Amino acid sequence: MKVTRLLAGAAGAALMGVGVSLLLDVRDLTDVVVWLGGAVVLHDALIAPAVLLAGLVLVRGGLRGPVRAALIVAGSLTVVALPVLLRPGPRANSSVLPLDYPRNWLIALAAVAAVTALSTAARRRARRRRPPS
Repeated sequence: MKVTRLLAGAAGAALMGVGVSLLLDVRDLTDVVVWLGGAVVLHDALIAPAVLLAGLVLVRGGLRGPVRAALIVAGSLTVVALPVLLRPGPRANSSVLPLDYPRNWLIALAAVAAVTALSTAARRRARRRRPPS
């Protein structure tokens, strides 16, 4: 367990180093600060409360965790996909965004839903098989 934590911490520190090195190339940090501030506000004011409320309202029993996890993953996918989803239409250079991003985003969301459904079904089945204590 300690080795795993040590490796995860080392990987996190290395990724933070990469992020800092990329920030050193930015001439004007104003846009970065605005983007990071917007991400914090979006998360704390919208995403986190929505996920917690949906998990509380939609799910009863021990399946609240997987549903919340799926909502967090779906929200993260949506935030990452927003720039290309909000810029539909033809482009001057067709090689800039050559894929069908809305379709691929929906496929990713369907995969998240399918994995969540399979996970919850497996949990329910395992609970039914357990002998009562």
